Amino acid sequence: MDRIRGAILGAIIGDAIGVPVEFSSREHLKRFPVIDMREFGTHHQPKGTWSDDSSLMLCFIESIIEGFEINKLAQKFVDWKNNGYWTPHGKVFDIGITTKTAIDKIQKGCLPQEAGGKFEDDNGNGSLMRILPTIFLFKNIQNEDEQFEIISNISSLTHGHIRSILACKFYVDYAGKLLKGDDKVEAYHSVCKEFIHFIERKKLPEKEKRVLTKLLDGNLMLREEDEIRSYGYVVNTLIAGIWSFLKARTYKEAVLKAVNLGEDTDTTGIVTGGIAGLYYGYEDIPSNWINQIIRVNEIEKLIEQLKDKTMQAT
Repeated sequence: MDRIRGAILGAIIGDAIGVPVEFSSREHLKRFPVIDMREFGTHHQPKGTWSDDSSLMLCFIESIIEGFEINKLAQKFVDWKNNGYWTPHGKVFDIGITTKTAIDKIQKGCLPQEAGGKFEDDNGNGSLMRILPTIFLFKNIQNEDEQFEIISNISSLTHGHIRSILACKFYVDYAGKLLKGDDKVEAYHSVCKEFIHFIERKKLPEKEKRVLTKLLDGNLMLREEDEIRSYGYVVNTLIAGIWSFLKARTYKEAVLKAVNLGEDTDTTGIVTGGIAGLYYGYEDIPSNWINQIIRVNEIEKLIEQLKDKTMQAT
């Protein structure tokens, strides 16, 4: 339970800390670093406000609790875009172009698995930001190919290119090892080896392995900050999120390191915060950050329901 609460609240807090400084340059944040929860800023939102990243993740969690079906999840995404479902203040204040296009297609009758963009230019981080709860679907699914099909379908609601799907797979595989209690560095090295083997076994394009070289060479924690990019490309976000986590020793340090990279701060924050909260646990998250999160009591109730659903599946 501590890991489940840590993962979900850790992700949402990382998002909320990033929202006020989204699109800020790294140079600006070096002069005025984020050291605590802020308000207003880029989107003029109150302190503790989370973005579309968390909204879509919460829709996904609710879908798991209800008995996961891809069509029902897709309709929750439509309800979010049109009616502000699972938003902090009842309305959407930010939405990615690729995500909006895909949800519009779903609304017009497109199959959810076919809605996401499949071109190389469609590889934003809009599916990676919400993919973490997949680890709770996999409690009793051990077959890697079956897991990959599920990840592919969930990502393809908005992002259907193989690169986005593979980025989601790496993140889910890594988070799954952390959920089991593996050491974060050992888990990272293990997933790198297994991931390369998977790409080769599935005869996936060699290019997809090359674009992830900075991650897959096993040396990510040795890289300097100026080697890490943090704008909204899915590969950048995956690398920045895991780098921030590997370079930190606490939840707070990991999230602040991620957000202060600049650019797509809310998504780097949610990706880092999810695995940091999962690894270090709920008790390591500053209580004042938890208390400032909008709708935190409703989120806690949802987490309790997720816990019950996860325990039933064990």
